[in-house]
Amino acid sequence: MRKKIIAGNWKMNKTPAEGAALAAEIRKVIPAGCKVEVVICPPYTALAGAAEAINGSDIRLGAQNCWHLPQGAYTGEISVDMLRSMFCKYVIVGHSERRQYLRETDADINAKAKAILAGGLRPIICVGETLDERETGKTMDVIGAQVRGCLDGITGAQMKEVVIAYEPVWAIGTGKTATSAQAQEVHAFIRAQMAALYDDATAQGVRIQYGGSMKPGNAKELLSMPDIDGGLIGGAALEAKSFADIVLAGV
Repeated sequence: MRKKIIAGNWKMNKTPAEGAALAAEIRKVIPAGCKVEVVICPPYTALAGAAEAINGSDIRLGAQNCWHLPQGAYTGEISVDMLRSMFCKYVIVGHSERRQYLRETDADINAKAKAILAGGLRPIICVGETLDERETGKTMDVIGAQVRGCLDGITGAQMKEVVIAYEPVWAIGTGKTATSAQAQEVHAFIRAQMAALYDDATAQGVRIQYGGSMKPGNAKELLSMPDIDGGLIGGAALEAKSFADIVLAGV
């Protein structure tokens, strides 16, 4: 049985003090021993304070990105080793905003995912289609290509540490949400891709999150779908109660 995983992507929000306060508040409202794995992903500058606030709890710390090389003249980038030293366990890679604004490719994401795994951390690999791609019937072609490109060279054994996040680009920050049936269809397709790339046992073990405007009001229905194993939460993760309500919807 796959353990649900809810990860809060804070994006470019919260100062160090605000981040520490939010992490502490989340810790208070999520019960100890929660059956859902909970991850918070603050901006780099808030990682230290958040790590201190959740120290000793079951809440995991994640980062929003990394660089694929361990060190060097890469101004503005952060290595996996640096993130591990900040007590991160997860790293989001390939978020649609980075694909859109920073032109990240599947090859870029693949290199980062391999570096994350080599460094002993766990990648949350994002895939998703645009509104135009959905409306022109290209969803599965786009998702299939992204999955294959992002996972190229990653072994079946390594897939035990990988989380996939399906985030329809047209439902991020827009207030629109895929119906539970639409989301389930794509999640099932992604799992079928895992079976084709690896085997059925590997496919059944991989956790696939939904990342398109999951909120307290729709979380329970989405999380009840057989192939939806959690959520990658944006705006609703910036308020402790709404984030906790989503977490508890998965229990």
